[in-house]
Amino acid sequence: MLIIATIFITAALIFYSVGVWAEKFQKTLKLWHVIIFWIGLLCDTLGTTMMEKMASQGSLFSFHGITGLLAILLMLFHAIWASIVLVKKYSNMMVKFHTFSILVWFIWLIPYISGMIYGMTHKF
Repeated sequence: MLIIATIFITAALIFYSVGVWAEKFQKTLKLWHVIIFWIGLLCDTLGTTMMEKMASQGSLFSFHGITGLLAILLMLFHAIWASIVLVKKYSNMMVKFHTFSILVWFIWLIPYISGMIYGMTHKF
């Protein structure tokens, strides 16, 4: 299960990074970016759920657990807000949305990196 969870978490990093940075470089929010955000969120949620099932009790209240929960909630808010902006065609927000996307991406990296460090320094 660890390998599958790791694959999902890594896929989340890839999808989310591609979506966020493509949006930045293309200078406007597009449908395919929003789809990639949702896929990244799905992968992260699946991977995190699997990791949580393998973790010891109390891990939710660790630094990694708290930042991980915050990151998933931010990713959910980000994907919902991106969907609304696109559906409502808020053109001024579509060209500035990348600022919020990059912020959420950087915050998401905190639990990703702390999880890697924890995984490398502890036995499962």
